[in-house]
Amino acid sequence: MPTPELRIPTTADAGPMSYAIFQLSRAHRAYAAALLREMDLHPGQELVLMHLFDQDGQSQSELIESLGVDHSTLSKALRRMQDAGLVIREPAAHDRRVMVVHLTDKGRAMREPITALWQALEETTARNLSEQQAESFVETAYAITEAISSRALPEPEEEST
Repeated sequence: MPTPELRIPTTADAGPMSYAIFQLSRAHRAYAAALLREMDLHPGQELVLMHLFDQDGQSQSELIESLGVDHSTLSKALRRMQDAGLVIREPAAHDRRVMVVHLTDKGRAMREPITALWQALEETTARNLSEQQAESFVETAYAITEAISSRALPEPEEEST
């Protein structure tokens, strides 16, 4: 089935790059979500698993920092993942208030399927790009991410007295 012609709202003319990023992000996330559903995962859970594959036994605070998410987002994901038997959370030996996340055998077994999923996502994403275009895109995407992340916050306006 051919892709329908995209209707770009005229107000998006003020930010064509931002609109393109929005469309790209939405399409990529939808495709990734469909692949993840086949593995009984929700978007973002694969990233938690990837970080735990690299270093099992991280605290929730370490995962929050690595993933760049807030506490409630990670807590919800970990609760679902624990219910699915992928991870266990337990208090740290040094401080019972700190929760440490460990992979279960089922969670560890997800490494190869997630690697394959990530590779399939990458191949589909870069299908219409040359190797040079793909490398340039990655560089550009990180440059945009850095520009947004390091933006100066607007100064609060002073009230006139």
